[in-house]
Amino acid sequence: MARLLAARLHFTRRVALYGALVLLVLIFVPLIVTSGRWLRASRIDLTTDQLYTLTPGTLQIVDTLQRPLKLTLYFSDHATRDLPQLRSYAQRVREMLQEMVARSHGRIRLQVIDPIPYSDDEASAEGSGLTAANGGSNNERVFFGLAGGALSSNADVDSLEDRVPEKTLAIPFFDPAREAFLEYDIAKLLYELNQASKPSIGVISSLPVNGNPVLGEQPWTVVQQLGQLFDVKTLDPAKLRHIDDSIKVLLLIQPRQLSADTQYAIDQYVLRGGHLAVFVDPFAELDTTPGTPSDAGGTTPPDRSSDLPRLFAAWGVLYDPHKVVLDRARALQIELAGSNFNHPAMLDLGTQELNRNDVITASLQRINVSTIGYFELMPNAHTRLIPLLQSTAQAKVVSTQRVLAESNDPTMLLQGYKADNEHYVLAARLRGTFDSAFPERASQSGHRAVSAENAEVILVADTDLLSDRLWVEPQTILGQTMMRVFANNGDFVTDLVDNLSGSSALLSIRGRSTSQRPFTRVQALRTVADQKFLQKEQELEQELADTRRRLDELQPAKGSQVSTVTPEQRQEIEQFRQRQLAINKELRDVQHQLNAEIDALGLRLKFINIVLVPALVTLFGLLYGWRRTRRSRQRT
Repeated sequence: MARLLAARLHFTRRVALYGALVLLVLIFVPLIVTSGRWLRASRIDLTTDQLYTLTPGTLQIVDTLQRPLKLTLYFSDHATRDLPQLRSYAQRVREMLQEMVARSHGRIRLQVIDPIPYSDDEASAEGSGLTAANGGSNNERVFFGLAGGALSSNADVDSLEDRVPEKTLAIPFFDPAREAFLEYDIAKLLYELNQASKPSIGVISSLPVNGNPVLGEQPWTVVQQLGQLFDVKTLDPAKLRHIDDSIKVLLLIQPRQLSADTQYAIDQYVLRGGHLAVFVDPFAELDTTPGTPSDAGGTTPPDRSSDLPRLFAAWGVLYDPHKVVLDRARALQIELAGSNFNHPAMLDLGTQELNRNDVITASLQRINVSTIGYFELMPNAHTRLIPLLQSTAQAKVVSTQRVLAESNDPTMLLQGYKADNEHYVLAARLRGTFDSAFPERASQSGHRAVSAENAEVILVADTDLLSDRLWVEPQTILGQTMMRVFANNGDFVTDLVDNLSGSSALLSIRGRSTSQRPFTRVQALRTVADQKFLQKEQELEQELADTRRRLDELQPAKGSQVSTVTPEQRQEIEQFRQRQLAINKELRDVQHQLNAEIDALGLRLKFINIVLVPALVTLFGLLYGWRRTRRSRQRT
């Protein structure tokens, strides 16, 4: 009887257990399926560099969207089936966009499209401003960009399917080289789509950047480019007493003889959080300032330098308006009087001299400058200089007068040239807390004595880079005049203004770490091996020198008729050959040891991932099941 009751009880427990399992499956499976939608914003980022966590600046931009946006990610999935690295980066972009969509509370709608060749989707991608890259599978074109559209603030995001957006923008192609700025680029697109009109920028310049309509002179190309993206307003420094906060960016070009009131207006604009870019120059070649008559009856050469001494001193900046940076390593080749010269005062700055970690210069390749100065910080400065453009270590500082004296023969600047072995800062972000340069005006209404903690000004020690001659040249094609671009000067200025014109939230988004994680252990092993190789190479070179010296000592004296090799020479040569073979064997052994250590590391990782971890999980499951079975038997 007891056995029958025990069997019934065991059967009842088993039925209850199976019923509970079925119930859990019926509840758990739908919960997993629907949680992807319900809990999309509730995720945990366990990556070391928090790759999938949005920065506070991005969160602020997404949270303050006033207009419904539709984003369309075009990615040629079929054409990239043989490009695993690009597919991996596409997944990274998609996940970043999904994070922003989840945060937007329905204000952003994302669609992912594979633009198959010769399809309507491909035409739509091209019409949205995307750029195709070659090199896909079967030589297909690859689209990998983002198109964005915005409706009016009172429209529904779902209506974007049927209505033409009021504003459209695009990221033509997601370059994997800009992965560190992926979040910035997308957040910038969202910010610009949310704006109802072009940002306003102000220009104060003593140079003819706007051309001369009376003489038929067109504005400089850089100003024309800015006019396509921004509402450019020319400000008269003689009448300037206040800079309105609607001016997102102020460009101060070649400041000369600015009144105290004008400088005070600039000072207060910066302290209120305005964004300023200053272009000064030791010798502005396009400055039209005439010379002054001298007592001897001649004309004194004009002073074409510019400076902002009072404001620079308040910001902790050192700048000498009479010093020019030469750099023989980056001298620009020019043609003068029918001959080609490398002009050390005209520099062709390449990728090594551009800050690859700053969003302004990250994608630029070449910037040309002429008679450029440099910036330093005062010893007691409370600000920081973050270089955008630098010289090489082969640079040297000379006076402006010397550069002008050798203008007919620039090669004379290289006579007696001795590099200073210093990287001079040619353009930089100045960041920190700024004090007012006019403390005596503290009693005026609205006066600010100090800026916010992370105020920022961009400084450039050259104005010639803005001129057409250093980066574009006109070409006539089919009867139309086109500008051929041969340097990135215009892109530099556009990126600069574009970056500063964004909100403080956008400016706070810095470069992120990339998703490509290096094999640091393998790199460390290679570094050790390289050191061993270098040591062996040095030993070999030293023994070569010693052996050659010994052979010279064993050679017959000059004038001797004996030309045969002596036994001592044979023995010395044989010893050297044997030692050379031994050292070469040691080099091979080091390489084999390196490969063996790397292979052993790979085997250990494979063993842990493929064998050890599954075995531990299986063992834990078996032990847990055994204990459950044992307890059940003890109860019965």
